[in-house]
Amino acid sequence: MTPHIHAKVGDFAKTVLMPGDPLRAKFIAETYLEDVREISNVRNILAYTGKYQGKPVSVMASGMGMPSIGIYSWELFSVFGVENIIRVGSCGAYTEALQLHDVLLAEKVWSESTFAQTQNGEASPFNAPSTILNQYLTESAKRARTKIHHAIIHSSDVFYRNDHMSFKKIYQEVGAVAVEMESFALFHNARTLNKHAACLLTVSDHLLTNEATTSSKRETGFTQMIEIALGSLQDCA
Repeated sequence: MTPHIHAKVGDFAKTVLMPGDPLRAKFIAETYLEDVREISNVRNILAYTGKYQGKPVSVMASGMGMPSIGIYSWELFSVFGVENIIRVGSCGAYTEALQLHDVLLAEKVWSESTFAQTQNGEASPFNAPSTILNQYLTESAKRARTKIHHAIIHSSDVFYRNDHMSFKKIYQEVGAVAVEMESFALFHNARTLNKHAACLLTVSDHLLTNEATTSSKRETGFTQMIEIALGSLQDCA
């Protein structure tokens, strides 16, 4: 048990799917898992463990932003024996090459955040996922015949910017095609603790076209991404 996760060591499976939204965590658990049980609900950050096609798996929300996922992923890795965290989140598209509901797999993330530098002195603005987890997720997508975009992602600390067009410069200079707010911290924690992390994203908003999905669609509608993550369990669990 930690101040933020009221579960026992052994309650979590080795692999955790981590959406930002607690209600998406609940949806995944109730829709896809068998023998499912709630194992923590501190601050209404819901966590569940069950089985998918006979494979043990846990689902836990991260909340929004790097500080939040930084706390939960660190505790899962360092206290509860979790080996793999697969973020299943939403993102905003920076390019017309992407459309709403497209699925992205982060190959590298760039951030202006000082999260890594503050934690242990790492100054690089780039972080990377687990190569082996990305391989498993790519193979799962192929089995499901679902197209995924292998992409550079902007992992941001700020949702509301004064210069709302700054994303164009980031896209041009860094090559980031979409933005979210968690993966940089998740990847840094995994690498620091010698664990594995990956990030699947579904386009929920488009910064060029101003298209957007609804909150209910973000909660229950991203099934392709969820099923790719669950399908990878046959390799990584």
